Amino acid sequence: MNKEVIVITGASSGFGALTARALAKAGHVVYAGMRAIEGRNAPQVEAARIFAAEHGADLRPIELDVISDASVEAAIARIVADQGRIDVIVHNAGHMSFGPAEAFTPEQLAELYDVNVLSTQRVNRAALPLMREQGKGLVVWVSSSSTRGGTPPFLAPYFAAKAAMDSLAVSYAAELTRWGIETAIIVPGAFTRGTNHFAHSGAPADAARAGAYGEGPYRGVAEQALKGLGALEPADADAGAVAAAIVDIVNMPFGSRPFRTHIDPSQDGAEIVNGVADRVRAEMYRNIGLQDLLKPHAIG
Repeated sequence: MNKEVIVITGASSGFGALTARALAKAGHVVYAGMRAIEGRNAPQVEAARIFAAEHGADLRPIELDVISDASVEAAIARIVADQGRIDVIVHNAGHMSFGPAEAFTPEQLAELYDVNVLSTQRVNRAALPLMREQGKGLVVWVSSSSTRGGTPPFLAPYFAAKAAMDSLAVSYAAELTRWGIETAIIVPGAFTRGTNHFAHSGAPADAARAGAYGEGPYRGVAEQALKGLGALEPADADAGAVAAAIVDIVNMPFGSRPFRTHIDPSQDGAEIVNGVADRVRAEMYRNIGLQDLLKPHAIG
């Protein structure tokens, strides 16, 4: 196994923290990006350092606020100064919201889009020039089964943002293969335990409109949606399975990694729909004579 230099965004909790620890424990050099490492995330930084010491792992918390160009650029520059290279980017940062779509302001949707989508563009623009120069790399995108699976009500802003992020990942994939850069899209299902996605989800700013949906014909829908999601999740569902899948993919030889990997204990149908969409994509590339863009090219 090669020791890879990895940067992961949104690593203070949830899938990000689990993945950063799992990758470091597997022997990689992991920069765990999070914001406010000397402020509100100081306890998470200390927990990461304790984990590293206990397991002899190279896990390095780093200040990386994905909604700040300056913070992203500084973090990437710091990693390059330390290591001279970046082998793997893991786009994990994201935020969820819950409530009727109408009750969210346009500004709230823009903020959610910034965290879930524009953040990946900031990191890519900072790190991909080096990866292209290296002629080798891996970009891992943590998507969501909500992009093409079952979509319960009152999660529209989050679903829309994750769908945009997944679409961006698919387009980037073909634009990176000739540079020797692989793409792997991870598709977790709705884990209601083991992450803080639902517990820390954002709420609509327009309380009056949100209240209107809590009465009348939609009374009880929000509660049933959350209850139903929880009931679909098997009792033994483990959010750590997402981290384990990412470790497996990082450890695979160049050129052998799957384009998309689903970890969905609830089986909400995303794997079926994604399978069709990815097949249609491959057929389009073959039809226009660009089928070589479907697989990464070894450089040098």
